Amino acid sequence: QVQLVESGGGLVQAGGSLRLSCEASSRTFSVYNMGWFRQAPGKEREFVAAVRRTDYSTYYADSVKGRFTISRDNAKNTVYLQMNSLKPEDTAVYYCAADAARIIPPVQAMGTMRRYEYWGQGTQVTVSS
Repeated sequence: QVQLVESGGGLVQAGGSLRLSCEASSRTFSVYNMGWFRQAPGKEREFVAAVRRTDYSTYYADSVKGRFTISRDNAKNTVYLQMNSLKPEDTAVYYCAADAARIIPPVQAMGTMRRYEYWGQGTQVTVSS
């Protein structure tokens, strides 16, 4: 059981940067695999990035690889998404999600949306041309 709250979204011009934060209410935040997803208007929610709880291994969608960085700070119960070189196609509502699976998945499996049981309310990111 965990509640997630995203923040840090906003309006930025193409080529700019934003850092999203997701704070978790759980005192056992470190047991969760964490992911970021996004959903643009009229489109399905898609995977962006994930970080595993055991070794902090990361996995990224091809569309953001090299531009976005996911990280976590277990002492602050927070996961971050640093977004650089933003493009208009990055415009979406960004959601963080938590996966409490007992069995540690392969890092690539963390891109599967069905793995995540808990979701935040989302934060809007808008990238202008």
